[in-house]
Amino acid sequence: VKAFETKDAIAKGADEVDMVINIGALKDKNYELVYEDIKAVVDAANKEALVKVIIETCYLTDEEKKIACELAVKAGTDYVKTSTGFGTGGSTPADIKLMRETVGENIGVKASGGVRCEDDAVKVIDAGASRIGASASVAIVTGNNESKSDY
Repeated sequence: VKAFETKDAIAKGADEVDMVINIGALKDKNYELVYEDIKAVVDAANKEALVKVIIETCYLTDEEKKIACELAVKAGTDYVKTSTGFGTGGSTPADIKLMRETVGENIGVKASGGVRCEDDAVKVIDAGASRIGASASVAIVTGNNESKSDY
């Protein structure tokens, strides 16, 4: 289904596709299933669109985060991303640092969720984020630090 939706989205003009890993399979240590799921989307995108793999860091241990990132890299993704924004938490500088160290410099790392002000943005960028997804974009670019997180 994810591969079909990827092809359909690209046919309709998408140049980037986000997918969420199979968290249940990762938790069950069914790494082959997680890899195949990611690979199917990467293959469906066929380099016509960037693929971002959302690992939902708030539900994972550090070891699971590393494994998820390694599987995403092995499958050929363009980015790993912290969150959908619907989980119990967004990005943290510690998660971004771990993800960056795991994927290296050739894969993007997107901090999504939890970045509420300029100070937060600087922290995740310093930790290795190459992109930020935030609903507080205006506060970030205007330097408003009133909504500062607890980083």
